[in-house]
Amino acid sequence: MSLVNRMARAARRRGLALLSHDRSGGKPPGARETEDPALFRPLIYGDPARLHVAPTAIVNNALFNLSSGDIAIGEYAFFGHNVSVLTGTHDWTKFGAERQVAVPESGRNVVIEEGAWLSSHVVVVAPCRIGAHSVVGVGSLVLGDVEPYTVVAGSPAKVLRQIPRPDAPATSPADPDSGSAGRVGAG
Repeated sequence: MSLVNRMARAARRRGLALLSHDRSGGKPPGARETEDPALFRPLIYGDPARLHVAPTAIVNNALFNLSSGDIAIGEYAFFGHNVSVLTGTHDWTKFGAERQVAVPESGRNVVIEEGAWLSSHVVVVAPCRIGAHSVVGVGSLVLGDVEPYTVVAGSPAKVLRQIPRPDAPATSPADPDSGSAGRVGAG
């Protein structure tokens, strides 16, 4: 059974229709009739057993390269379209055909924690951890860890601001469009 089918089966058991291939044509609940079902199916390169996606996570049409590590995606994490999560690398000290096949089998894991939002066209390069409830802006290149409750963007991604924690003392309301950092972006 393919990873997509296993994920859809687990989602249906929990009353969700994530990544399903039922009467909806593979579209999640709320998808428009005109949307291409391919926008909601991830691409998986490598061993699908190395991909661990919580049933409540939404990955859309992400590309997962599992050549050199595992990828774990937590509850309620969600992706915009065309997100790439890459564990694979090549040994740059090798040359010719040897470089093409010199790929480490492990040690380059990616963990995307609960509630993290990766906007469209984000590229995540292993090894790294993207903290809980963080936001990665449109088109960003993530080359290292992102702390929880942090907004990052850019290429390479840099910290723009902190997100107020729900259990923190109340201050003035945060305006997501204010400040020198501006908008993070949709996706």
